[in-house]
This record gives sequence, structure tokens and C-alpha cells, in this order.
Amino acid sequence: MSEDLRQRLKIPYQRLDDINAVLLNPETAAIEQLLEVVQRYGTPEEINRKAEQARSLPNLLERVRERNPEYLPDLQWLEEQRDRHAFISVEDYRRKVLGERANQVEFPDELAVTLEVSATQYFPWVIACARRAIEQGMLMPGRFIKVRKMKEQEADGDLPAIAAAMQIIGASYVETLDTKGTDGSNVHLGGPATITGYFGGIGQPNHYPLKWLDEFLYYYTNYGVRQVLNINPGTVLVGYLLHRLGVDIEFKISVFMGNDNPYAGLWTLIGAKLFSRDDGSSPLIGFNWSNSVNNQTLELTAQFRKQLGFEQVVRFEHHITETYKSIVRQPYNRRQELVEVARRVANISAKHEGGDPEIDQTRSHPSDILDYFRDKAEIIASGDWEALQLNFMDKFEACNRTAWALTENGLSFIAAQRLHHAEVATALR
Repeated sequence: MSEDLRQRLKIPYQRLDDINAVLLNPETAAIEQLLEVVQRYGTPEEINRKAEQARSLPNLLERVRERNPEYLPDLQWLEEQRDRHAFISVEDYRRKVLGERANQVEFPDELAVTLEVSATQYFPWVIACARRAIEQGMLMPGRFIKVRKMKEQEADGDLPAIAAAMQIIGASYVETLDTKGTDGSNVHLGGPATITGYFGGIGQPNHYPLKWLDEFLYYYTNYGVRQVLNINPGTVLVGYLLHRLGVDIEFKISVFMGNDNPYAGLWTLIGAKLFSRDDGSSPLIGFNWSNSVNNQTLELTAQFRKQLGFEQVVRFEHHITETYKSIVRQPYNRRQELVEVARRVANISAKHEGGDPEIDQTRSHPSDILDYFRDKAEIIASGDWEALQLNFMDKFEACNRTAWALTENGLSFIAAQRLHHAEVATALR
């Protein structure tokens, strides 16, 4: 009986013809409007060439020189520390945790967990982490998430400075574009203060997917920004279509999309497969789950992620810690669950959005998701700058505690690859 039922799920090929008819029809206004935005920047090949040139390290450094030359000595210092191997290697870190026993452990690198921290709002914070990493034998994360106003960080030079730093240390990073419903465009929201009541509905209402596309192409061609946050089904589809056209966009789906079960995961990955390129690649490279998921959610979804050919393409980004205020019930710490699931599920990113709750709660200004939406000038004027940097350092510390726990349990991690992974750093140079 069950096999008979299963066969009823088969999708006839005619359905694909129906979808193609919509996509290829010149009278499909939504598609025509999307193509018009893309064509303003050139052909996909021209767009990619502009992005490649814009993200070259010399060009990024020139942008820093134009916007904020005071950052250049720190970038030079970072490069020098990398080249003199000032950061602890993975091998030495493992010996630091396990002693001589590290030589007998076979670490499963195929299941390595990416160390991730969010939100990396300001360039000086990256340098502060690097200095502490050298001083205390700690690890720089392999992935950084940013949730800061794009125009503001473009103006003060943090945008190219962080992009340059990520290249120097060998880490991936994600930008959050300004085109989102927190600007008043979504009538359901009263601003950032009400975001957390509308998971899945922050939105890019009405024409906003096209505005999001235009904004992405601007930062892609001018700064080489490739990976961006995606919070809406419409802009997820726009990302799929843009990649299908040939533009090398990459995106991660935000926790605010509210994907909290395997069926939501299947729906998202079906879309990714439907619009993947002939080489199997997809612009969906990060899938941030809702905070309510459990290990079974990840395990069940990992099964069909692998069947669809996406195990090494789509990273499961899982919150290990969260900001202490304005987003989840505390205490929130999923580190032990991560240790368990990392033995079985590949390509997970351990995201640290807050410090460990027992530390975060003691701060005079605990980490708060709403701080991401504040203007830099207002933060400085309020006297909160040092408090927010301390919040970020707490996240950095939490990330390192996760690396320690993974290592104690014989599990692998991915830190900044040019700093800690000697074999990768050699190949990248």
C-alpha cells in the first residue's frame, strides 16, 4: 500500500514544461522587470568580471585608502601576522586541548563544523579578535555575518576594510542589504522593535525584490560582495533566477525566514535544485534554521540534501548561542546538541549570535538583536560603543568554546583558513 501511495507523488514532466512556459514568456511581466534590472549592469559575463575586479585585494585596499586610510596599518598588520604564522595552527590547537592524545585521534574532517560569529558590524572588532586570538592561542572564525546598514559602512570604509580582512584571513562573510521591510515599507512592522513578532514576514513587499536585486548588483559590481542574507521567498527566487542567468550570486537564508521543520527544508531545497546550474551549483550556500529546530530536523533534512546533490553545496547554519535580548527565551545554548549531531551530519555552521548566556546576562548591556539596526553615530553618542564591542568579544569567546568542545569530542572544525589550516593556506597563496 505505501509504495502505491508513494508513486502518486511523482511529478509529470509536463509540469516542468508549464513552468518553463511562464519563465520564457516575454509577456510575463515579473520576469521581464527582473531582466531589465540585470541588463542595466551589463551581460552576466560583464557583471561577473566587474565583481571579480572589484573584490581583488589591491582594489579593496584602494577603496579603504579613499574612505578611511586609518584602517590600512591594521590591515597591513593582519597580513604580516598571517605571514609570520602568529596564529595557532589546528594541530597545535588540538594538542592544546587534548595534549599528546591529539596524535592518536582521527578527526573526521569530512564532518568539519564551520565556526561562525554574528554580527560583525565594525572593522575594529575584527582586529580586536585577531589580537586576542594571537595573545591567547584562540581561533578566528571561518565565517562572519554582518547586519549593518550598507550605505553607512560604505561611507566610513568598513565595507571594503572587512572585505579585505576576510580575504587576508581566509574566511567567508555575508552582507545584509538595506532593502528590507524594517525601513517602513512593511505596514505590519513598526520598525526593528517589532521584527521578532513577524518571523517569515519581515519582507520585501511589492516592488522590493527588484530593489533588492538592484542593490545586490551595485555592491557586487562595486565591491565584489558575493554572499548576502536572504529573508523573503520572493528574493530567494530572485537569487535562484539571477544565478541561473549566469551571475555568480551566493546567498544564505536567514533565521527570520522561519524554516523550522524538514518539510520547509525540502521545499527550499526543491527550489534550489529546480534552478541549479548544469554543473550542480546553486546560489543557496547557507540555510539558517529557525531556533526551534532540533537534531532530528537536521538529520532528516540532511538525508534529502545529500540525495539532491547539495551536501557540500548548502551549509546548515545553526544558532548555538543567540543575543540575550529581543529574540529568544534565555538561557539558549545548543552546544551539546551540536556535538551530538556533528558526528552524523556534514557541512554544519555553528553560529554564535550571543555570548554564553551565563556570561551575557552579567553585562551592563547584554547583547541585543535590536542593536544591529542602530546608527553608528547614535551608538557612539549614547556611550554604548564599548559595550557593543564587549558583546561581540563575548560571541567570539563563545565561538572558541564551541571549537574546544568539538575538539574534546574528537570532532573537526573550520576556522579562518589562511590563519589556522596550514595545508589550505599554502594552497591559497
